[in-house]
Amino acid sequence: MILIEALIGTIVSVISIYIWVVIIAALITWVNPDPSNPIVQILYRLTDPVYKKMRQYFPTVIGGVDLAPIILILALQFLQQILVRII
Repeated sequence: MILIEALIGTIVSVISIYIWVVIIAALITWVNPDPSNPIVQILYRLTDPVYKKMRQYFPTVIGGVDLAPIILILALQFLQQILVRII
């Protein structure tokens, strides 16, 4: 039982970190970053595959605004709450 709680706690922590990665990547797009910057490349590599998968199932651009980061954050928070309730 303790092992399962530790595993779920680790997953919840990873989800929290990924939420911050999504937020930072979304904020960086507002300032037109240099695509050759290593930090920008890492952020794009961490978020773009998930965005592409989301866009396969439903449109995320509404009125010229990409809502993929918001949808992803809400989905991750929902998943996080479910995992916390399991503990």
